[in-house]
Amino acid sequence: MAVRTPDPDWNPGDEPVVQPPANPGWLSDLELAEMRGRLPLLYVEAVPVRVDGLGQVVEVGVLLRANAVGEMTRTLVSGRVMYGETIRDALFRHLEKDLGPMAFPLLPASPVPATIAEYFPLPGISPFTDERQHAVSLAFVVPVTGTCEPRQDALEVTWVAPDEAASEAFGDEMEGGRGVLLRRALASVGVLG
Repeated sequence: MAVRTPDPDWNPGDEPVVQPPANPGWLSDLELAEMRGRLPLLYVEAVPVRVDGLGQVVEVGVLLRANAVGEMTRTLVSGRVMYGETIRDALFRHLEKDLGPMAFPLLPASPVPATIAEYFPLPGISPFTDERQHAVSLAFVVPVTGTCEPRQDALEVTWVAPDEAASEAFGDEMEGGRGVLLRRALASVGVLG
């Protein structure tokens, strides 16, 4: 027996009959477009870093990719959290998807984000924009120890010094306000003083 609090304008005949998808964590393109127009989606983002023996960040990894209009931009490892998936599993899946299976990320013992970003389709509400949707992103700083071979739509992984990654000029190359997100994430691990 289903127990739910009905919406004020809900009628029992309004409930669509939905066939369960083969993979219940994925949405079809049509379902995703509908969800993006109705509610915020949860994402994870990762700032891959290389650390020295004392755990100090010595390099920051950013992805180079072509955006929807063919411009080359820099971005971070990111992606949606699927229904029924833990934050840890989503973070690992997207790190492996973007950096390759030999990146060997060291996930934090406690999945507490370094910072949180809220993306809006209209500019000016926050420093973060995504014209497709309203999204909330949990951002993590994740050390990687292996070899990074970009996959999916990432063309390359560029490793830069933390001070270069935190610069305004570098941040301007990143889409959707991710330069701000990168600086906040680096500040959370003491890189920016």
